Amino acid sequence: QAQLVESGGGLVQVGGSLTLSCTASIKIIRVDTIAMAWYRQAPGNQRELVATITRGGGEKYADSVKGRFTIRRDNGKNTVFMEMNDLKPEDTAVYFCNTAPPNRWYWAQGTRVTVSS
Repeated sequence: QAQLVESGGGLVQVGGSLTLSCTASIKIIRVDTIAMAWYRQAPGNQRELVATITRGGGEKYADSVKGRFTIRRDNGKNTVFMEMNDLKPEDTAVYFCNTAPPNRWYWAQGTRVTVSS
């Protein structure tokens, strides 16, 4: 049913690590054929772009996560991952994946990341 399904969120301590997964419906999206991205929305904030991986594998990151987050893709699993390290309280948000630029119809439920002290 869902075109994209995010998972891997949870509660983590400051400085900890977490890896998010985004599995795409192969019938709708092939992640190796289009730029994919992770977005996040913190309480009271607008949704923001966090990381992008291009079709060719190039990576772009928001300044706030550069050096800490890594986006990667497993074409065989039709899945996009985001490895998050040295997590900070300001990383607390619901994380979504989508194409880049996003397709309005692909927004799913996201996966919640909570970073606590």
